[in-house]
Amino acid sequence: MTEKIVVVGGGAGGLELATQLGRSLGRSGKAEVLLVDRNSTHVWKPLLHEVASGALDSRLAELDYRGQGARSGFRFIVGTLEAVDKDNKTITLSAIEEEGEEVLAPRTLNYDKLILSVGSVTADFGTPGVAEHCYFLDSTAQADAFHHHLLNEFLRVNQALEDGHDVTLDVAIVGGGATGVELAAELVHSVSLLSIYGLGHLTRDRLNITLVEAGKRLLPALPERLSQSVHKKLNKLGVKVLLGNPAKEAQKGQLVLNDGQSIKGDLMVWAAGVRAPDFLTELGLPTRKNNQIEVDSFLQAKGADSIYALGDCAACAIDENRFVPPRAQSAHQMADCLYKNIRRMQKGKAPKAFKYKDRGSLVSLSRFSAVGNLMQSKSLSMSIEGTLARYAYASLYRMHQRALHGWWKMLLVIAVDKLNHAVKPRLKLH
Repeated sequence: MTEKIVVVGGGAGGLELATQLGRSLGRSGKAEVLLVDRNSTHVWKPLLHEVASGALDSRLAELDYRGQGARSGFRFIVGTLEAVDKDNKTITLSAIEEEGEEVLAPRTLNYDKLILSVGSVTADFGTPGVAEHCYFLDSTAQADAFHHHLLNEFLRVNQALEDGHDVTLDVAIVGGGATGVELAAELVHSVSLLSIYGLGHLTRDRLNITLVEAGKRLLPALPERLSQSVHKKLNKLGVKVLLGNPAKEAQKGQLVLNDGQSIKGDLMVWAAGVRAPDFLTELGLPTRKNNQIEVDSFLQAKGADSIYALGDCAACAIDENRFVPPRAQSAHQMADCLYKNIRRMQKGKAPKAFKYKDRGSLVSLSRFSAVGNLMQSKSLSMSIEGTLARYAYASLYRMHQRALHGWWKMLLVIAVDKLNHAVKPRLKLH
């Protein structure tokens, strides 16, 4: 009987794994490979800050799951995971409704191997008012919603300035990690382009961005020297950085900090911390306080036969005190390890333990600059800035595309991207 492998979650790791399995096992009939996701298209999550700022049109960056499945040998099923029956090896997908009408009833799928790759969501730490007044950038829909509001603010402030009023556009961003830093820089770049498209009154000096970080410095994953460099670059761009003063409440139009200071925000974004989705705690699998599924060194859920987890939703220990960090490179490495182990097990060989290799971190400051730290080994690393870092940052996305399409199609995609850049507006204004 053909083995049935079900991958739940079409993020970076899940989609790469389904693609690899489909090509090697699905096409040849050695296994039936299914990918389940609540959305119909995939956008690489590290690009969402560009979608939010208008630097990238999500429709040009998205990948259709069904099309990818047809090309790669896996079958795509749209749905949201609701329950897992470990004894009978089945999963239940919740009903799909559209405008109050049921499109698809709840469904049950059986599996021989189940891989959970559902990613992570932003953690608001229970801070009052955040869910009601702040935007999150966990999905394409959220990034598009922020972008729509941003365009309205562009129009409102530009018209008010044209009418002679002394106004500013105030943006508050909570979280000094990669998402918060990159979004701040992209927003500065977006406003600098507005004059090209007839909105010349809203200039960079009328944009007030405040970046709030609870810790002592930005970008804790980077060496302190690079963190300080980013801090200085943001200051030059006009971004106000507040350190060591966490946000304690979000209200309509303002953010209240721990010391009582109020930060005005026509737009407020919460990008501080991540956790796995809450529903993972209801599946009967062992989880940590941040909802991550506890897995062993082979990425198998502890105490659960034939169930695996990878990426941001997996708690894989590096040692007694550290876990694999929730990064795109982690998901990529886990997907590759699990793919190889599934192939090994099909051949009757023992799987190999997952070993995380920290390749470093890269952060883009839009078109202005980029910084990064490339890890060669535990004791050897190389810090890079400027043009070299920008190319290295861009290569991360290209490597994701190579994993999905192969070298030749990746090169075609790059060519298409260059053509779109030449003929499309530099800023998405609709």
